[in-house]
Amino acid sequence: MTAVPADCALYTTCIASEFVKQLFDCNVAGNAQSISPPLTIDVPTMLACQHLARVLADAYSNPIQLDLDMIRYNEALHKRSTRMVATHEDSLLKKFPHGPERLLEKPSVILDSAGRIILWYLPDAISLWIQAKMEDTTIGMGSLLMKSMTSGLDTQWRTFPGNFHVSDQRQLTPGCINLAPCWFMQGREPHGLPPADGFTPKVSAALKGKGGPKIIIYMQCAALLASAALRVMHPKLYWASVATHIKLARWAVERGLSDMSTCLQFWASVFNCAVVICNRQCPLHQDPSSTPKGFDVMSSVGHYCNGLMTLSNLGIRLQYNLGAMVGCSGHFVRHGVTYTGDHIVWAWFIHDSLQNFVGTPRPSYATYMGVD
Repeated sequence: MTAVPADCALYTTCIASEFVKQLFDCNVAGNAQSISPPLTIDVPTMLACQHLARVLADAYSNPIQLDLDMIRYNEALHKRSTRMVATHEDSLLKKFPHGPERLLEKPSVILDSAGRIILWYLPDAISLWIQAKMEDTTIGMGSLLMKSMTSGLDTQWRTFPGNFHVSDQRQLTPGCINLAPCWFMQGREPHGLPPADGFTPKVSAALKGKGGPKIIIYMQCAALLASAALRVMHPKLYWASVATHIKLARWAVERGLSDMSTCLQFWASVFNCAVVICNRQCPLHQDPSSTPKGFDVMSSVGHYCNGLMTLSNLGIRLQYNLGAMVGCSGHFVRHGVTYTGDHIVWAWFIHDSLQNFVGTPRPSYATYMGVD
């Protein structure tokens, strides 16, 4: 277990995450024992943690096992493909056919044939006040979201204008931005050990300057909640990510990188990157930069209806309503989202390249009985 300095925002996150883990354990065991909340977190955060722990326990109590081997499927994936090519997907489906399609509406954990956890589905996991804070913060990112739009071909679908729509009722700006206190710029992400004179991590463009720490502070409540969820979903990945954060912070101080050091100090998430997406229809895809054996966490808020997340390679659809949280490896699960209205997603990612950069060992898959 890595000690987190008390002056880091991650310190409070770790305290709240342990609180959620203790509540989760009691709920799963059917133990009525009262867990005293930490004195360092406020009442609204305490209530949000208690609610999240109950939803996590409900999901854990509803496992769904598939006839699919995660290891063999990951080995079959093209390493850098975004999995948007139909012919490639057809060949994968022939090799790894799924059963009858089903719609999930209740909290669930999806497992592979060996009991490895593929996905956590947590509807209504985000407290209303955190949803409101996420929406207000997204509105405040309007200028950054506007600049994110490209005029390129639809192959650059993540920022292609044709995939976005404007809001006619609220002050929401469509767009998609990456927020990271420390990351490798796109196209410069090393694979394997980076050379001594090679590329080094930078602060993402959206967080550079005086406004960066302010944005990070506004994101802290949502960051805490997603991190607490990961503490239950994948404990080894959670602690590996905490260790990576501390190592990066030390590296930034040693290099005299004051902007990065400040951003890392205020960054309250164990995830090292967040993507804020507003009013984008999301086609079926996979995320090659995601950790194959880990989890990304997608949090959904806004004012919309008919939200549906399709997991095409699993034969599963999720009712993707307001306040839903989904944890899975975007590298493994081919997913897409449709909805009607104003939809905001905050997606939290762990870039394996940063763990590799500071020498943090890569954790293995999370298993159903190994969640504790």
